[in-house]
Amino acid sequence: MPAAAKTERPMRLSAEDWANAALDVIADDGVAAVAVEPLARRLGVTKGSFYWHFPSREALLAAALDRWEAMEQETVFGKLDAFPEPRERLKALFQLVAHELKPHKIYSELLKALDHPVVQPVLARVSQRRMDYLAASFRQAGMPRLEAINRARLTYAAYVGFLQLSLQLGQPRLNHDEFEAYVTHVMDALIP
Repeated sequence: MPAAAKTERPMRLSAEDWANAALDVIADDGVAAVAVEPLARRLGVTKGSFYWHFPSREALLAAALDRWEAMEQETVFGKLDAFPEPRERLKALFQLVAHELKPHKIYSELLKALDHPVVQPVLARVSQRRMDYLAASFRQAGMPRLEAINRARLTYAAYVGFLQLSLQLGQPRLNHDEFEAYVTHVMDALIP
């Protein structure tokens, strides 16, 4: 058999590979779609590979959500450390969040699964951390404590509401320029 035609044995998958694949499934089809056999097929391996890393579907789901939570810390909050001025940091946050689709899809799907015992505590932690970050940033931008907390709530409500409108209801359907104008409007309205 010619060298190019040989099939190579796939590498052993790590627990992180499984967690990332589960996150892809959550983004595409929701929490309920995370199942061992379809994931194994998607990854081109047997179920045995799964059970090498996880005792159950719930353990995989927990690992996937831990991975999502850690990635958020790294990719969102980690990048914002470069902006010492609070208003510029808020603008960078709004721009960053506005242009990352997969995390929005995952978050939106997790909102639909809030009654799941693995999902609820993770979503509560992530949401609280986001609210705390926003409130602290608004405080650093000069807002009094209560006003900063209320602005953080309003900002987060606008984010969740826009996700629901866009991903759950398919509205509003904005082209690129309209979306960019919307993001600018939100920043102008919410950043002091």
